[in-house]
Amino acid sequence: MSTPGDPAGRSPTAPVGLRLRHLSKSFPGMQALRDVSVELPAGAVHALVGGNGSGKSTLIKILAGVYTGDPGGEIQVGEHVVASDKVTPGWAARAHLSFVHQDLGLVEEVSVAENLYAAGRYPRRGGRIDWARLYADAQREVDALGLPVSARSVVGDLRPGEQTMVAISRAIRGRDETHSGLLILDEPTTRLAASEVDELLVTLRRFAAAGQTIIYVSHLLEELFNVADSVFVLRDGVLVGRRPVEGLTEPELVRLIVGSALPEMTRDERQVQGAATAERKQVLRVRGLVGGPVDGLDLDVHEGEIVGLAGLGGSGRTSTLEMVFGALAPGAGEIAIDGTALPPGDVQAAMRAGIAYLPADRARQAAFLELPIPDNLAASDPGRFFHGGFYRYRQERRTAAEAVARYRVRAASLDSVLLSLSGGNQQKVVVARIINLDPRLALFDEPTHGVDVGARAEIYRQIRLAADKGMSVLVASSDTDELLTLCDRIVVLSGGRVVGDAEAGRVDRHWLGDRIFGGELHDATSR
Repeated sequence: MSTPGDPAGRSPTAPVGLRLRHLSKSFPGMQALRDVSVELPAGAVHALVGGNGSGKSTLIKILAGVYTGDPGGEIQVGEHVVASDKVTPGWAARAHLSFVHQDLGLVEEVSVAENLYAAGRYPRRGGRIDWARLYADAQREVDALGLPVSARSVVGDLRPGEQTMVAISRAIRGRDETHSGLLILDEPTTRLAASEVDELLVTLRRFAAAGQTIIYVSHLLEELFNVADSVFVLRDGVLVGRRPVEGLTEPELVRLIVGSALPEMTRDERQVQGAATAERKQVLRVRGLVGGPVDGLDLDVHEGEIVGLAGLGGSGRTSTLEMVFGALAPGAGEIAIDGTALPPGDVQAAMRAGIAYLPADRARQAAFLELPIPDNLAASDPGRFFHGGFYRYRQERRTAAEAVARYRVRAASLDSVLLSLSGGNQQKVVVARIINLDPRLALFDEPTHGVDVGARAEIYRQIRLAADKGMSVLVASSDTDELLTLCDRIVVLSGGRVVGDAEAGRVDRHWLGDRIFGGELHDATSR
């Protein structure tokens, strides 16, 4: 995509897509950005990468006018220029900056057309909304994206990939033929199946070829190599490099992100203690489980074993975890821990049996964003800090400080509220909370969602260490590499049934993808 002479593969005289000069941002006790200067030519996809807490989110919020930068810097988008401490949402709108976030901000109960025009004026006729024209105009917008949906479709009825494309269409609606301005996509594929990811990346490359400047933010390095012309890397608030994608290797990019090479993340890194799985004690026993999309599931997890649940959205991965934890009452079947059956739909009974659960939706179900780090780490079991009728705050803080150091949580102070941390650092805190409980069985749903490569390796290491000490683990994940790297055994679900069950060390991505996408063609004993 690029040429050695220019990081974006464009002519040296290409118009400016984005130019930052001496951009800095300080918060009390923390320097989030330090003198960032970079120029990105128009008509290309530029990947913004960096570890959690590197300054990516701060940079995006400054561009959006949510934050203002420190005095002395300058931002240019196309022909629009502003001092870094004067940027506002109004300036961002005039410069045609558009954003598509992980939370798409769509109204799922109304039509595609109404979502596209939600931030603008509806066409009118005789003082009333001209619905025929609205749907016709919206259909042209949708067709221009190559999206095979009707503008009259209710957004909630669309596939996640189609919803993402609607959000992108809304973001760039009304742009001229040269695709002026800047489109910023923040982790746009977190809700998408692999085939939908491929469709999205093809569309983005087409936009860039037509002249659109795109900043693409993702922790998934494979996506960046597939879509980006160049990458620019932040580490600890400093721009540490900008490179063309052509000729760049993944280990080189990882070194830029984390500052050093990571050890190879292979299953050989974990030395499983004790007997073989067949000889180890059975901890979780599930028989004939029915509930949600799950239809007659049998599943075992042994002591010290890490079992992965693979499958498309709606395959039953999350519902299985919810039923084991008691958050979802099964319609039939039996769940037992260490040979003792659990009452269905009883979270307290599951917790007493030693089950801990980390849901995928961190913000809504796992984190207390307005509370400081120690409170979040203690939230699942505050009773352990009560002694003699008194709460031992010093012990709580000591435990929190140890977890922050072990997981390398980047925060201004131990008393920082979780909302002030980057998403990846929030995730490290909630993962630490689960492991610190020392559960008999830990349930993780997408445990490294939104986490950079360095933090992901540390989370894997901590889960493995806990499993080596006897903790059993059941992981639901949409990340193929995560399943193959972290797990001892992988169980593939399709339509709520097991369509594959194998030791992770004996299979590869092709085996996994074959069963995930063609699961109903395989029987449950596939090996």
